[in-house]
Amino acid sequence: MPEAKKPAAKTDKAAAAPADSEGSECRDELLSESEELPDDETVPGGQSELTGLFVERPESTTVTKGKNVTFVAKVDSSDLLRKPNMKWLKGKWLDLGSKAGKHVQFKEAYDRNSKVYTYEMSIIKVVEGDAGGYRCEVTSKDKCDSCTFEVTVEAVQEEQPANILDAFKRSGIKGAKKGGDAGEDAGDLDFSALLKKREKKARDEPKEDVDVWEILKDAKPCDYEKIAFDYGITDLRGLLKRLKKMKKVEPKKSDAFLKKLEQCYSVDKGKRTQMHVELHDPNVQVKWLKNGVEIKPSAKYVFECVGNKRTLTINKSNLSDDAAYECVVGEEKSFTEVFVKEPPVTITKLLDDVHVVVGEKVEFECEVSEEGANVKWMKDGVELTKDGKYRIKKDGKKHTLVINEATIEDIGMYYVYTNGGESKGELEVEAKELEVLQSIADLSVKACEQAMFKCEVSDEKVVGKWFKDGVEVKPGNRIKMSHIGRIHKLTIDDVKPQDDGNYTFVPEGYALSLSAKLNFIEIKIEYVPRQDPPKIHLDTSSTGSKNTIVVVAGNKLRLDVEITGEPVPTVCWMKGDTVISEAEGRVRVETRTTLSSFVIEGAERTDEGQYSIIVTNPAGEDRAELTVKIVDVPNPPENVRCMGVGEDTATITWDPPKFDGGAPIKGYLMERKKQGSSRWTKLNFEVFESTTYEAKKMIEGVFYEMRVFAVNGIGISQPSGNSKPFMPIAPTSEPTRLTVEDVTDSTCALKWRPPERVGAGGVDGYIIEWCKEGEDNWVEANKEPVDKNTYRVKGLPTGEKLLFRVVAMNIAGRSPPCTMKQSVIIREIMEYPKIRLPRQLRTKFIRKVGEKINLVIPFQGKPRPVVNWLKDGEPLENKSVGIRTSDFDTILFIRSAERDHSGTYTLSVQIDNMQDKADIHIQIVDKPGPPINVMVTDVWGFNAALEWKPPKDTGNTDITGYTIQKADKKTQGWFTVYEHNRRPSCTASDLVMGNEYSFRVFSENICGLSDEVAFSKNTAIIGKTDLEYNKPAFKEKDMSSSPKFTAPLVDRVVVAGYSTAISCAVRAYPKAKIVWMKNKMIIGEDPKFLMQNNQGVLTLNIRKPGQFDGGKYSCKAINDLGEDEVECRLEVRVLKEKKEGDEEKK
Repeated sequence: MPEAKKPAAKTDKAAAAPADSEGSECRDELLSESEELPDDETVPGGQSELTGLFVERPESTTVTKGKNVTFVAKVDSSDLLRKPNMKWLKGKWLDLGSKAGKHVQFKEAYDRNSKVYTYEMSIIKVVEGDAGGYRCEVTSKDKCDSCTFEVTVEAVQEEQPANILDAFKRSGIKGAKKGGDAGEDAGDLDFSALLKKREKKARDEPKEDVDVWEILKDAKPCDYEKIAFDYGITDLRGLLKRLKKMKKVEPKKSDAFLKKLEQCYSVDKGKRTQMHVELHDPNVQVKWLKNGVEIKPSAKYVFECVGNKRTLTINKSNLSDDAAYECVVGEEKSFTEVFVKEPPVTITKLLDDVHVVVGEKVEFECEVSEEGANVKWMKDGVELTKDGKYRIKKDGKKHTLVINEATIEDIGMYYVYTNGGESKGELEVEAKELEVLQSIADLSVKACEQAMFKCEVSDEKVVGKWFKDGVEVKPGNRIKMSHIGRIHKLTIDDVKPQDDGNYTFVPEGYALSLSAKLNFIEIKIEYVPRQDPPKIHLDTSSTGSKNTIVVVAGNKLRLDVEITGEPVPTVCWMKGDTVISEAEGRVRVETRTTLSSFVIEGAERTDEGQYSIIVTNPAGEDRAELTVKIVDVPNPPENVRCMGVGEDTATITWDPPKFDGGAPIKGYLMERKKQGSSRWTKLNFEVFESTTYEAKKMIEGVFYEMRVFAVNGIGISQPSGNSKPFMPIAPTSEPTRLTVEDVTDSTCALKWRPPERVGAGGVDGYIIEWCKEGEDNWVEANKEPVDKNTYRVKGLPTGEKLLFRVVAMNIAGRSPPCTMKQSVIIREIMEYPKIRLPRQLRTKFIRKVGEKINLVIPFQGKPRPVVNWLKDGEPLENKSVGIRTSDFDTILFIRSAERDHSGTYTLSVQIDNMQDKADIHIQIVDKPGPPINVMVTDVWGFNAALEWKPPKDTGNTDITGYTIQKADKKTQGWFTVYEHNRRPSCTASDLVMGNEYSFRVFSENICGLSDEVAFSKNTAIIGKTDLEYNKPAFKEKDMSSSPKFTAPLVDRVVVAGYSTAISCAVRAYPKAKIVWMKNKMIIGEDPKFLMQNNQGVLTLNIRKPGQFDGGKYSCKAINDLGEDEVECRLEVRVLKEKKEGDEEKK
């Protein structure tokens, strides 16, 4: 704490202050003192410690009234997934964001390189109301940070005259103002200012150094004004403000809490956290609240109470546990906050590289360690968001990036980031090959007719250009181009000789071109005045084979045949024996003077065949034969089927199409899909020539379907029918651990373990095979597969050395065999008979009448021993006793036991002359009969003596005691006198005078009391005497006494984990209050301790004590007359566990 400075130590600014009053000097002194507070001084409203988000915090400042001030805060967002939220607050609750305007302004900036957000708050023209404490808070999901700062507002200081001559003043004269001509010498000189200056210097002389602030800090508030007057301080407001900063606020002591909750707790997600409080009263009850709602005890929230300590344990913390918690004791509360930190999210399944064709769907898939975690997808340093091109899906821990239609621009490396890892996958996009479904055909047309070129490609979106002799064709009045779906057409109306040439269609973006030739037919007419026989000028050289015309199905065929002859001959076209008419139709003939045209619109397969043209005139006849061949895409392949499967492969075969379209089949294209899906995947881009194909990279255990396309020179056929669903699956691995369990003269029992790798097909069963050593002729022991892992092979040759092997079977076939390394000799091994008598049968076996008896006794021996049962040395012939015997045990069972079944049962197992025996003693017991001859033998005073004889039937067991009851003749109510009386006699006491009593007796054994009862043959009469009793005067005895322990506590040593108790006895009247203490601390209502008081016998039960329960225990008894105390020491020892096994003997 800084000391108050002397006036001589003031700054130059304070020295130049006007000497009007001494109070102004004190105010300056207070201001200078407040500005020079040390940095380590704790001031209310100071800054809180950084938690990692703030890079730069606002600083407390002092500002002059009317000036502007700006506060800057910087936040590091490198570890944040989203933009942080900043709040500026004044005091505790006032949000300055709602006050933004001309007076308070806010600014925000972001640096992408350093990832730092800069926040600024400016106060324009500060006023006195802006003074006080401020706070800025930054939050981002589960992270938060805050800091505080303070603004002090100073008043504007007026400038003071620095010239000492100004201190010399003359006293004013009333007449000076009126006359106006008074000089500067008018009036009397006033030296008061100089006198004050000198008085100030006089105070600068050394005097005793007094720390005024130490005096004020320790003084009472009512003495502040007196101390300020003594030391010349007049600015009481400044004094109080300074003291408020200097004094530390003492926390208010709690009446309920010795130790409150910490300000906050931090815990990792999934971990356990504990909150502790300590109370003044160990017996008081507490409540725990979460966000104002009371918490109930459960497996997640565990309450503990040890002495005056209360603990709340939260197991397996999650984000819902991030909340405010309270501990409530009566009217007092203790607050805290729990912050749950999420562990870093890691990538458990990395991205795979993807290879697709342009236009196909792309999916990048990964899995993370936490459900609902945030991931970030990036490509080439740019974050990918949901838009028309990209879709991002979340399904639990699975995250998927979907590209609907892949393009060449999508090629690259794709990254996925979490806050705990990253993964990358490469996308390769292959250009899609364009398939020609129908090529353009050559045309021959004559002048003024129409020519149309048509082609069909596989992609509807493909556009292209038409060229004639290498020059692009432009549309015009005669030339028209069309694009409808997959069909492209070029139509030329009114054909002219210059239209003759080669026409080519080039699809845009593909290295492909389709060409055809347009032949212009020019008709020349020569006049021959004489008659000439008709002549057919038929030219089919451009079609390949002689007189054969090939037409693509769907195209137009127009064959113009030039005819000469004079006079003009008559033309007749025929298909076989049918004449083709000249009427309008799809197949027609157009005839002119010297030209006959055969036209087929949209050629079909039925148009194929032999055609003939016959021309006649008076001069003769000519005839020509020609063949029209229609070519088309082939029919789809047939009978697609799966011939075999592997772990991830399948062999597919099919039959060629019945009709090849008139052109040789070049090959096939295959597609597959998962059953139930509509998405087909191409398996080959190049034509596959064979009719058998092996599909690879399939998923085991998933059903697939296949279809096939046939390809010829014209195009691709329609798809074949789907194959039957098939599943790629592989045989299992070989079974393991094949061992021999038992061998006889003709059988061998085998045992094995299932295969290590089973696969999706499972195991349908096992086949066991055997062969003789040195041979390779394996014989199947079972025709049908067995489900179990054990099997006894029968019918084996005796004395032979045999090898065995096991094969697992499933839908995919046989697994590799598991073969025994050593041969087995088929010969039974002799083993001595031995009875393994269970432990409970080695002593007497006791059961009650009516109970069920089922004794299982194992034995051993080879060959199978002969089992024989005897009862009391005689063969067992009782039909109510059943015997069942197997190869390795024998069972004796009785459905309802009777007393006749008691006796000694002898079991013998015998192999030839070797034998083993065991005796089993069975005793069947029942309730006993009643006692015999119950008599009252003597009566004296208020007592009666009884005697009787034991029952004849003891229930086949010993009598354990008797129960005696009495009844008087008046009420006939029976009351028990004795239970479990062992002797056949007793004395009934406390009988009532004048009553006559009868008695009855029950006998008892281990089955209980007898069903029948024996009544006494005579009665006991308690007679009245003639003596007169003079009762002495009653004198009440004073029983009051201070507590006195008649039995002290005894030191004990107990084993940890076993409940124990300590006891003592006390005598006191009136009844004493009992207090149990451990190590001088009162034991409250702790469920671990149970305190009992039974007529002065005090017991403290300790449930399952641990090491921390040891110590000094004491018991104190208190009443109004005094108190007494005893104590003992309890030692808790941990029993060391014995080792389970001993070392093997060498």
